[in-house]
Amino acid sequence: MSGPAAQLKGRAARLARLMPSRPSKAARTPFVLLVVVLLGGGLIMLLVLNSALNEGSFRLSELKKRTTELTDEQQALQRDVDSYSKPDALERRARELGMVPGGSPAFLGPDGKVRGVPSEATAEPTPTPARPRSTGTPAAGPGAGTASRTAARTPATPSGTTSPTAPAAPPATPPTPADQPPTSPGR
Repeated sequence: MSGPAAQLKGRAARLARLMPSRPSKAARTPFVLLVVVLLGGGLIMLLVLNSALNEGSFRLSELKKRTTELTDEQQALQRDVDSYSKPDALERRARELGMVPGGSPAFLGPDGKVRGVPSEATAEPTPTPARPRSTGTPAAGPGAGTASRTAARTPATPSGTTSPTAPAAPPATPPTPADQPPTSPGR
């Protein structure tokens, strides 16, 4: 008994027999492979996660740019609506369509009695804008442009129906978006 296990007695001798006498390389190889696989997998997952975050940030910047463009377009359209809603613009458009201001209104009270005296709406003479004179052709007189507009109108009777002697004018159609000029600069 010349070995180190022979010198130990009892429990220590039994434990010494269980342990190998020299270190084994076979026990370390699976552990090293496991650590390398875990580190490699972690790096690959980090690369995939970083790529997904970058893609999301590019998409977010594109959506913010599109939102800004749509907000600008919405504001331009709102300015157009506001300009068309002004009282003077509404009046001008109504006159272009052949409408005239209404007369005195009458009101129906809760007891069924008519209050006020209704009056017929009459067309006021509209001033015609001065046209520049060109050489060689005579200029139109102040009432030359209104004859065609007044002929198309039909006088209304107090009951709200058109008179049977004048033909009814076809209803004017509102302009289509293609007839209107572009509203925002650069578009």
